[in-house]
Amino acid sequence: MKILILSCNTGEGHNSAGKALMEYARAHGDEAELMDIMMLGGRQISRFVGGGYVSVVKYIPAFFSLLYHLGGLVSSSRHKSPVYYANALLARKLKRFLDENPCDVIVTPHLFPAETLTYMKRKKMLDQKVVAIETDYTCVPFWEETECDYYILPHASLKDEFAGKGIPKEKLLPYGIPVRPAFSRPGKKAQARAICRIPEDASVYLIMSGSMGFGKVNLLVAGLLSQLKDNEYIIVICGNNLKLRKILHTAFGRHPQIRILGYTDHIAAYMDACDVIFTKPGGLTSTEAAVKGIPIVHTRPIPGCEEKNLTFFTEHGMSVTDRRLAGQISEGRALLHDSAHCEKMRRKQRETIPGDASENICRLLRSLVEAEQHND
Repeated sequence: MKILILSCNTGEGHNSAGKALMEYARAHGDEAELMDIMMLGGRQISRFVGGGYVSVVKYIPAFFSLLYHLGGLVSSSRHKSPVYYANALLARKLKRFLDENPCDVIVTPHLFPAETLTYMKRKKMLDQKVVAIETDYTCVPFWEETECDYYILPHASLKDEFAGKGIPKEKLLPYGIPVRPAFSRPGKKAQARAICRIPEDASVYLIMSGSMGFGKVNLLVAGLLSQLKDNEYIIVICGNNLKLRKILHTAFGRHPQIRILGYTDHIAAYMDACDVIFTKPGGLTSTEAAVKGIPIVHTRPIPGCEEKNLTFFTEHGMSVTDRRLAGQISEGRALLHDSAHCEKMRRKQRETIPGDASENICRLLRSLVEAEQHND
């Protein structure tokens, strides 16, 4: 089976879900490729779309919030939006790519490719079945104007929300969000701490800034550092955000109880090594932490879908939060010393978040491909 996974570089979560599925498929003998659909328009288009999204979110979040809520108001299963027609412009280029690089089935963890593929289906330009993966715990605007064969939902409780937007209920499969194999099960803390060079008897806070560096990470670090006790440590992972890493190194780099990292291949090990994680409520990182069974303190959400993620996690008892930075720090310190609360949170995470999404999605893809081959 040959799988094409189409994503878009508007935040790393969509790509992470695609990579998770790709790794699982390849490990089980299938071919799978992940591609940024905007690259069909050229590298400049990809950078413009991804960079424009990140800039709006980081620097004018109120405007992004307005756009998100306006999208929810105008989005409809009966009428196509400007978002749909903008993505439809890539249809002919994608058709040409598929002719030159045939595949058996297409998966997309992002709305934009789903819009392109919907246009192609309506114009009889597409032969493959399409499976969409929602990477947030809500139905983001414009999913309802797509026409995929199946939609993978993060949780069964979201079915009514998606169906209420006009997506047929029989197409909604609550398999969960796929996470990479390294995140798909809790690891051994002692082994992880050896990999990460962290004292085995230490208490460790992990701060994940996200790929966009949204929020006041420097203030969170400063506030937490001011209350740090002996044998407590802070690890900050900045990812590709070089500016944030430089700011944190300048301010805190000499402190013996803090470690500031850029991009690392060992995020799963650092998660296993920590006792409490601070992260914004992105769908992927939150899911990875929950599958790992890590007590979560959610920090300030990006307006829009992350607000829905935050509500989902806190209402299901899988994380704690506070509107104030000082409150988030207090929540984290309380978790560190409350083993009963931590164990209750881990139990809620196990009960709520599927850890086998990749397996179930690949099984679905195989059944679709085999059905098509049988019909032929």
